[in-house]
Amino acid sequence: MAYVYIRQSSLMQVTRHARSAPNSNIRWWSALSNWDGEVQRVEIIDEDLGKSGADAFARGGFQYLLAEISLARAGLVLSYDASRLARNHRDWYQLLEVCSIFGTLIADGERLYDPRLYHDRLLLGLTGMRSLAELHQLKQRMQAGARHKAERGELRQGLPVGLARGPAGEVVFNLDEEVQARIRLVFEKFREIPSAGGVMRFLRAAHLPLPARPRVGPAPYEVVWQPARTSAILDILHNPAYAGAYVYGRKLLDPARRTPGHPSGGRILQPLDKWEICLHNRYPAYIAWDEFVANQAQLRANSLKYREEQPGVARKGQALTSRDRALWAMRSLVSPALFGQAGPMARVSV
Repeated sequence: MAYVYIRQSSLMQVTRHARSAPNSNIRWWSALSNWDGEVQRVEIIDEDLGKSGADAFARGGFQYLLAEISLARAGLVLSYDASRLARNHRDWYQLLEVCSIFGTLIADGERLYDPRLYHDRLLLGLTGMRSLAELHQLKQRMQAGARHKAERGELRQGLPVGLARGPAGEVVFNLDEEVQARIRLVFEKFREIPSAGGVMRFLRAAHLPLPARPRVGPAPYEVVWQPARTSAILDILHNPAYAGAYVYGRKLLDPARRTPGHPSGGRILQPLDKWEICLHNRYPAYIAWDEFVANQAQLRANSLKYREEQPGVARKGQALTSRDRALWAMRSLVSPALFGQAGPMARVSV
């Protein structure tokens, strides 16, 4: 079989750059190549349209292609450009290795390659490096452009559920007054109960759900009401947009924390002093900036970190009784060697 792999990197390319589809669709090339004179032995793989080549996990078409090559069913792999197949070393060299084992040829818009030959393997390796370098340069240019727009506060960012965009693109409070009241209630209860878990228990006891706006499907996204969760309350308390601030670089990508199937995951919050851009008074504010900073300090103090000597938020439990205090006082006065133990953590049995 001859497999023709077709992929455009993003959904925008598929919808807005329709004229590039005939350039990528090389069915005619497969027919003219006269693969054993049978067009029926040519299969088009176009399942990965609108997906990036930086990772093969979400590309079912590429995985299907590797499986067909590993089963010795593929004699030729055709693609308009090598970057359509893979844009990272792991997937690209895995493809070359499998093709060299089972004798599968690779062809692009320039020539035919045999991965079993040294010089062809060398050219394919350089082609993969060039493809990865192109992706790196594209990302750098896009990130630099986004940062320049963010410095002017013009980079359009997603808004939390308590804020919305008006007809002219200006940011306003959510038009639903119940949503506004519930967001304000979270901040008010956090002033009384300086714990996200405590606020969650209060809302659940009062049967008060929290608004959310899942980003599923095309915009605008609908507001849904969900039972109060600690994570949702922390998202509200950690979001500087509720304090009227426009922030860029609030989260840092940690590849070690990324889970399969979640390409946008693995992001961790950065401290306030490490934010790249922070512009104040850009959004309508639910709370003042000083209160937001105080909330962040309180949330850090609530986290239990033994090595940093942070006891965390106070929880239920019995305090030391007078008998326990007497035992610890006696232990501090008597040498631990009398009790058969050495060290500061010796126990006293009564």
